[in-house]
This record gives sequence, structure tokens and C-alpha cells, in this order.
Amino acid sequence: MGKTPRKVTPTTAVTPTATIRTMILCIPDELPRETLTAHQLDRNFGVRGTLSPRFWASPALRLWHHRQMIGLRKGSPACCAGGPVRLLDLDGMRQAAGVGAAIRHQVFSRVVHGTRNATPWHVYEARHLADPDAYPWKTAVADFHHQPRVNAIRMHNAATHGAGQIALDELEMYQAGCMAYQHHSALTAIAADALITADGAKVAPASDAMADRVTYLEQAHRLLAAIDPDQRLLAVAL
Repeated sequence: MGKTPRKVTPTTAVTPTATIRTMILCIPDELPRETLTAHQLDRNFGVRGTLSPRFWASPALRLWHHRQMIGLRKGSPACCAGGPVRLLDLDGMRQAAGVGAAIRHQVFSRVVHGTRNATPWHVYEARHLADPDAYPWKTAVADFHHQPRVNAIRMHNAATHGAGQIALDELEMYQAGCMAYQHHSALTAIAADALITADGAKVAPASDAMADRVTYLEQAHRLLAAIDPDQRLLAVAL
């Protein structure tokens, strides 16, 4: 007698939410500079975080411009949490981010030489979230870490300190190639991980998958390219 077929319960696909570490806020004109403090971010924008010195001030910044800047620090370039677009060196930020990304990709290529492309973490996370009992978190982590390319990166990071480390959460972007990684880094330098427009609309990637990140960067940069030069931007670390 044949065995009774086992009933299979289909699992629902689950997409992990995107990781958002830094958000860019477009400040409405009616909000005075004095209200743009960390403890008022939640009240004005529904965001809990701290001001982040992410932007570069324009090299043409003059002393009388300082009062328009938010969290301006000394240095070259002078970093700040935000200010009017016309007083920010966004082009310089993009160029520097792209150059830095090219150097990191060269390191990445040497570190992973001889290994096959690895499956990014968000794939394992989605499988776990779809059926936590059948695919526990520890199993997902182990499966991700057991990939030769991931182990090569982890070994490099274990022996390297500071900026020389390779971010595992950017693995999919690295594997897309040097030029793609440069563009991703340059665009992310300005748009960060999410954006809130001046009218309160939130723009963010649907997940950590590269395709969703690219979609977000396309949307965010269309918006940023069209804003008025006097529009104020503010970077917030969540």
C-alpha cells in the first residue's frame, strides 16, 4: 500500500524591511533653524534620531553663511548636518564617495579572488521570516556564513581595522561590479537610506535587495535634482 501523501502547507513569501541607518529630511520653509534640534525631530518629522554631520559645506562658504548651516564643524572639508542646498558641496561628496568606492572594490576583488558569487544575507533572512520554525535564525546565519566568499571577507575583516574593512551588507552591490558599486556609493552619499520630502512624504527602499535600493536611489535623486537651491536638507542618524 502506498504511503498517504504528506500535506504540504505553502509558506507566504516575506520581504525583510530595509535597513535605514541615516535619513535625509527636506526641511519645510516655515520651520525656523532653531527648531531643528535632535529632541524636536520626533515632534516635527516623526523621526527619532540624532543630527548627523554627513554633508560637506561648500568651499565657497563665508562667515555670514554660518548661521544658515546646521551643526557646522571645523575642518576641510567642513562637515555639517545640513543647510541650504546651494551651500552644500553635493558634487564633491559624490565624487569623493565614488573614488573611495573604487579603492574599496579593488580590495574586495583581491580578497574574494577565486571564490564564487555569494547569496546575499537578505535572501536567507526572507526564508527565515517565511517559516521561522522550519528555518531558524541560527540556521540562516550559519548558511550565510558558510559561503566561501563570505568567509573570505570575514577573514579579511578580522585581520583589518577601520576603513579597510569590507561591509558584508554591501555584498550584493560589490558583486554587481566596480562601476555599479561606485555609482551606488556616490548616490547613497547624498540620498542616504531614506528621504522625507518637504511635504512629509517618505521615500525608502522596499527591502535591502539591491534592486530595491536602486529603485529608491532613482526616486530620491530625481527629487533632489529638482528641489530649489534654497531648500534645506538635514541628515539624521537613526
